[in-house]
Amino acid sequence: MPKSSSLSYKERRAILKQVNTLAWLLDNSISIPGMNYRIGIEAIIGLIPGLGDAAGLLLSSVIVLQAMRLGVPRAILMRLILNIAVEAGVGMIPIVGDLFDASFKANVRNVQLINEAMNEINLGRSLPESVDQAFVAMVVGALAGLIGVFGGIGVALFSWLFSRQKPKP
Repeated sequence: MPKSSSLSYKERRAILKQVNTLAWLLDNSISIPGMNYRIGIEAIIGLIPGLGDAAGLLLSSVIVLQAMRLGVPRAILMRLILNIAVEAGVGMIPIVGDLFDASFKANVRNVQLINEAMNEINLGRSLPESVDQAFVAMVVGALAGLIGVFGGIGVALFSWLFSRQKPKP
C-alpha cells in the first residue's frame, strides 16, 4: 500500500472523509430518544452473539487499513489496534460488553488519532515512519481469530443455555 507521500492531497482527503464517515456510522449514527446520547450500528450489530463482535472487528479494521494507506506512524497504528482490541475483548462479555461497546467508541477515538497524525504530517512536524504492513495485518488477523474463537464459545454457551429443558415439577 502506498505511503501518504505517494497519495495525492485529493486522495488523502477522500480517505479521511471515508474513515470519518465510517466511524460516525459505527459509533454515533443513532440518536437515543429522550437522551442526549448517540450509539452506532456497531453497538446494534454487537448484540448478535459471536457474529456481532467479529463483524464489528472487521468493520473497525477498515479504518486501520486506511490509516496504513495514509502512512500513519507505526506507534499510532498500534494505538488504533489496541483501541479495537480493548473494545472487542470487553465486548465479548455479555451485557457489560455491549454497554462498553456503546460507550467506548473505538472507531471515533481511532479517527481522532488519524486526523491528528495527518495534521502533524501536513504541517511537517513529523514524518510518517515506514509501516511494517505484514506485522499490522498479522495483529489484525490474530484479533479476528480471537474474536472468532471466543465468539464461537459465546454462541455455544447461548445455545446450551436456551436449549436446556425446564425441569418438570
